[in-house]
Amino acid sequence: MMTGSGGNLGVSVGEDAVFVIDDQFAPLTPKIQAAIAKLTDKPVKFVLNTHWHFDHTGGNENVGKAGAIIVAHENVRKRLSAEGFIEFLGMKTKPEPKIALPVVTFTRDLSFHLNGDDIEVHHVPRAHTDGDSIVQFRKSNVVHMGDTFFNKLYPFIDTSSGGSVAGVIAAVDRILKVAGDDTKIIPGHGPLGNKADLKAYREMLAAVSGNIRSQIGAGKTLEQVIASKPTAKYDEVWGKGFLAPEKFVAMLYGNLKKK
Repeated sequence: MMTGSGGNLGVSVGEDAVFVIDDQFAPLTPKIQAAIAKLTDKPVKFVLNTHWHFDHTGGNENVGKAGAIIVAHENVRKRLSAEGFIEFLGMKTKPEPKIALPVVTFTRDLSFHLNGDDIEVHHVPRAHTDGDSIVQFRKSNVVHMGDTFFNKLYPFIDTSSGGSVAGVIAAVDRILKVAGDDTKIIPGHGPLGNKADLKAYREMLAAVSGNIRSQIGAGKTLEQVIASKPTAKYDEVWGKGFLAPEKFVAMLYGNLKKK
């Protein structure tokens, strides 16, 4: 796992190839390449994008020009190929050049057999976005969850890109069924986690979204829901990151209202 200003990277280095999960922002490519060069003199052969957001795919153009094969779910290529809009952030994105687009896409599952490991890539539908992938390193007992898991940070769920609370919880449940207590779980953002951290994340997300869903059913407005402080129990641990508690509640409210 490598950290930085964007999403957490996963790196597999061995006799076969260098396999990298996500590539953060374009200006960070030299730093990422330098960090990998400390591990191996081999070039990066594969880059797997866990989803389309710019803090995970911003280096695609650079790594593509360097000869890496970019791999992702088909919806990642579709979204990177066109102008996008992340509604909650009020942010427009431009189409990416051809060299930055995934050249290998899949719809459901994909496997790599590299560096003495079996690397399984699984699409999880309508989670953080509509193009999320979770990557399992079977022999190394490591899972990279992309942005379906924010460790000790309130998560962002991109409703405008097809994301849903239910999908994130389903993705988490999928890994909880197969993870052991010693499984290393890499989140999209936040520190390296384990099964206990993932359980805590699920409990928080299910409890807060369930509270908000009930209030929506009772006809409460967004202002009323925010005033009720449905995250109060969790703010000390989860509320100090990208999304402040009020923003997290507003995001969940908007997501659940659209279901």
